Amino acid sequence: MSQNKLWPHVLSLFRVIVGALFVCHGASTIFGVLGGSAGTGGAAPVGAWPGWWAALIQLVGGVLVVLGLGTRAAALLCSGSMAYAYFTIHQEKALLPIQNGGEAAVMFCWTFLLIALAGPGTWALDTLLARGRRGSAQAPRAADPLTDSLSV
Repeated sequence: MSQNKLWPHVLSLFRVIVGALFVCHGASTIFGVLGGSAGTGGAAPVGAWPGWWAALIQLVGGVLVVLGLGTRAAALLCSGSMAYAYFTIHQEKALLPIQNGGEAAVMFCWTFLLIALAGPGTWALDTLLARGRRGSAQAPRAADPLTDSLSV
């Protein structure tokens, strides 16, 4: 298998791992598991702004990204929530992420933006649903400039 043919599979694996990590953050804050809300061992109060709502985006958005369902929209929402977190929570403490504890927010923000732009990869419900629609309608495959330029 050539390196270019591996891209959709590697992208899928990348998407699943990043989404699962995001789910862990959301579950930690909402349910108080895996170390709890900000390491306190307890769940965030329901509806508390912005923490509980951010955790809900992390939990639901992360699950959608893991499954590859509505991947681009879910990843874009997750990216935006991390940008919001960085600029409202971390950036006011210091200029650089290494100084203000915002490395995770920056990494998740850019990672989810990459997933939103690159798509879900091969192993995704979005991909299976698209194949099913193409097969039943017998319509030609829509061009994907990223994967088409990478295929050999």
